[in-house]
Order: sequence, then structure tokens, then C-alpha cells
Amino acid sequence: MDIATIIGIFSCIGLLVISMTMGVGLSAFYDLPSILLVCGGTACATMINYPLRDCLNSLSVLKNAFVTQPITIGEIIAGFTTFSAKARKEGLLSLEQNIKELDEPFLKQGLQLTVDGLEPQAITEILETEISFQESRHRLGADIFQTMGNFAPAFGMIGTLIGLIAMLRSLDDPSSIGPSMSLALVTTFYGSILSNMVFVPIAGKLRARSQAEIMTKELIVQGILSLCRGDNPRIIEQKLHAFLPPAARISVFR
Repeated sequence: MDIATIIGIFSCIGLLVISMTMGVGLSAFYDLPSILLVCGGTACATMINYPLRDCLNSLSVLKNAFVTQPITIGEIIAGFTTFSAKARKEGLLSLEQNIKELDEPFLKQGLQLTVDGLEPQAITEILETEISFQESRHRLGADIFQTMGNFAPAFGMIGTLIGLIAMLRSLDDPSSIGPSMSLALVTTFYGSILSNMVFVPIAGKLRARSQAEIMTKELIVQGILSLCRGDNPRIIEQKLHAFLPPAARISVFR
């Protein structure tokens, strides 16, 4: 679980509720037609902008904003040094048992291709294609949430315009101007909240998570190729440490 996402969401909600409560109270910010217009309009416009399948698939991508990688880069590097030492002593086929114990699908795929005896160039092509299409899927998911972040304020403004039109038609009753104006602005409030507290931050987190995952997979590709070449475990560790900042490099050969 990504604790930063959870803390950010609940902190934003808490600050928002406190601010609303200290003002005129929560009831002043509730208006069901405005909620339906902003939420429903944003969802419908997004479905117009993207195929329905992509919209539904974005829900599965959403989980990436709340979860972290099950295995760290340090663990992957340490694993490759172990694989290298074992392969140099017993051969690549000895890694078959290690593959069954792994939880990372991409690493399992790369090791299996290596054990099966494919040429390094073929392995690289297969793994790089996998990375490319995964990056495209993740980018699409982030783009969908970014688009929703663009639509939400627009529908909030549309709701405000609807409210203002209704208010201007009843100017003969000055006592209704204040409440009508307040309700007219509520939809803009909803649109801004959804955009800046939900959709745009999630799009940013998905992009950051995708970049981190792609870097991890590129590291795995380099580790797989080093195994194919029979590199020394120390050499493999030094190569893979290039993906990490100096402060995060921990050698298993200390």
C-alpha cells in the first residue's frame, strides 16, 4: 500500500471538511443536482473522448496509485547476483527451481526465456516489446484521469451558468438572489474539488508509478542479458547499481 497516497487523500478530505464546518456548515455545500451534473457529465464526456473499453480498463490501472511494487530494486539486484553465482557453478538450467519461487511475473518471464536457451537478441526483443506495450497502457490510464481532471471544472462552470440563468430570471425577488447565487457556485466548487483533489493527482501518481516500474523492468532486462553472457556476480551488481542513486547502493559483497 502506498502510504503517501492514503495520507494525501485523507488529509485533503480532512482539511476540506474542517474548512467547510468552520464556515457556514456542511449542509450549505450539498446540492444533489450539482453533484449529478459534475460527476455524471465528467463520466459521460470521458466516455465520448475514449472508447468504453479504455474507460473500464482505467479502473484496473487505478490500483497502481495505491499499491507499491511487491519487490524492491535492491532485492532484484541481490537476486541477480545469486542467480549469476549459481548459473556459473551449475549452469543456466539450474535456475529452473528459482523461477518457481519468484513472485515478479516479468522477472520470471525473463529467466524462463534465458533457461529455454533463447539468444540474447531475441530475449531483448520480447522483453522490450512487453515494456513498450505496458508503458502505453499505463500512459493511457493516466491520460484518462488527466482528461477527467480537465472536464470536471468545465462541468462545474456549466452548472454555475445554469444556476445564474435561473437566478437572472427571478430578479424580481431580491431575497432569492443570495441563495440562488450560492447554489450556482456549488457546482464550480464540486468541479474544482474533483479535479484538484482526485483526478489530476491520481494522473500524476500513475505517471510516476509507471516511470518507476519501467525503470525496474529495464534493470531486469540488463540483469537477464548479463546472465546470458555469464558475467561475474560482482560485475552484474555494479552494472545494475547504475540504476540507483549512490546513497541507495548496497552491495552484497561487503
